[in-house]
Amino acid sequence: MIELTTTRANPMIDPTMHVWGWEIPVYLFLGGLVAGMMILVGYLYFSGRHQNRDCACFVIPGLGLLLLTLGMGALFLDLEHKPYFWRLYATFEPASPMSWGAWILLLVYPALLAALLLRLPAPITRRFPGLAELSDRLLGEPIWLRAVGAANVAVGSLLGLYTGVLLSALGARPLWSSALLGPLFLVSGLSTAAALVHMLARHPEERVLFARADNVFLGTELLLLALFLVGLLSATEVHARAAHLLLDGAWGALFWVGVVALGIVIPLGVQIAAVRHKIQHTPVAPLLVLAGGLALRFVLVAAGQASHWSPL
Repeated sequence: MIELTTTRANPMIDPTMHVWGWEIPVYLFLGGLVAGMMILVGYLYFSGRHQNRDCACFVIPGLGLLLLTLGMGALFLDLEHKPYFWRLYATFEPASPMSWGAWILLLVYPALLAALLLRLPAPITRRFPGLAELSDRLLGEPIWLRAVGAANVAVGSLLGLYTGVLLSALGARPLWSSALLGPLFLVSGLSTAAALVHMLARHPEERVLFARADNVFLGTELLLLALFLVGLLSATEVHARAAHLLLDGAWGALFWVGVVALGIVIPLGVQIAAVRHKIQHTPVAPLLVLAGGLALRFVLVAAGQASHWSPL
């Protein structure tokens, strides 16, 4: 569990003091998923696809707010001293990744709320007609659209990178000692977001678009995973031992089967066949991508905590 202390009037988090449970992998997964969704929202606005009333960009913001709140709830459950969580916002600690993350998360809500204002759900507009008029007016303002799109892309990119930097900044665990974790988690978040939107999209053209995008993300994720492992294997003996926890150690089966095979390779093959019109689009591949993204976080968090600098 994460423990909050109040030294120097600032809550500092020392994740090496306790063993993380399921809460942190779920938090990292949902954070990366929301980050990817925000970037996709920005793309849809910049590309002009918001002109289609069935655009997925009108569904993503509300769902993103819900998923982020669930992720924050998982993080809250992992806090050792829950009544003091507010101290994260009492100051800003430049050397603390958790401090950066707390403030980045604070920016995510207004960015998603601004996107949500562009097309409010029908139950809200029926109850508050004035909000419906505001949404229509904002949707017709190119400056507002560009500002909302840029804010979501920028904040989403920061959030996605942060989920990996949170681990890589912890030098006590050699498995996490890689600058590639940030880009890896960002691309994985984009992949899971594209998979989720692929299932939610009502327009056939958008389903094809996000399937194609997900194929690129999955291929990039596979490349980053390979570079991550090669980097560990070519470093010190301690890093090589940490890499073998994934390659042929205690987490090898889950890594190769759950993350690589079921989470990347198989859905990539299925979606390549789908976009080439060899088979029909199916939710099986996106569901595998989502499960693989969650498995990636569980494997890296668990194996990372088992890796040590000591040969013991």
